[in-house]
Amino acid sequence: MIAEQLQAVQEEIRRACIRSGRNPEEVTLIAVSKTKPVSMIQEAIQEGQLAFGENKVQELCSKYEELPKNLQWHMIGHLQRNKVKYIADKVSLIHSVDSLRLAKTIHQEGEKIGRVIPLLIEVNVAQEETKFGVSVEDALPLIRAISAFPYVEIRGLMTIAPYVENPEENRPVFRKLKQLSVDIKNKNMNNVYMDILSMGMTNDYQVAVEEGATLVRVGTGIFGERDYAQTI
Repeated sequence: MIAEQLQAVQEEIRRACIRSGRNPEEVTLIAVSKTKPVSMIQEAIQEGQLAFGENKVQELCSKYEELPKNLQWHMIGHLQRNKVKYIADKVSLIHSVDSLRLAKTIHQEGEKIGRVIPLLIEVNVAQEETKFGVSVEDALPLIRAISAFPYVEIRGLMTIAPYVENPEENRPVFRKLKQLSVDIKNKNMNNVYMDILSMGMTNDYQVAVEEGATLVRVGTGIFGERDYAQTI
């Protein structure tokens, strides 16, 4: 089942790229494996999937220890500052940075281990009260401040769009994040790259790809519905 669903998602990404005149190699699929057992991740690995996303530090660390070390682990959930030290040496990318205090902690943990840690700034484009993320207006000042930290690297932006029945409703959200990324890139700031746009999930990733996503985060579309009773 996982093999077929993984292939189906990859094919949808390819089609979305063709529709929007993009090279499919520009888009990386992150398989969101939160609450899923190691055995299901292993099935995805057998199909060539190497990038996985987790929401919780403890779960990421547990799976990191059990699985091959060539995998790319993405921290996509809200990150508490006191948990940064556990993943500083493990993550390929932290998607969910939305405060100077969190960025400073990541910088400090990177300095301790001698590693520059790549991160994305989470932007709450739709201004949903239930979601984390900095406002569109506050993104640039935050990025300017974080760019001074030598042990982090600002690679781009991330957003979690609203859950909608019709994916087309999220097109303006994705378009706005893309435009913000372009505007920030044009500032030519040191330590700010803006080469990554993490946007789009199971219900709307095709639209996100058409609007410029370079990372899409798909869980249910690959692994099926999540079991929140699952314990690690």
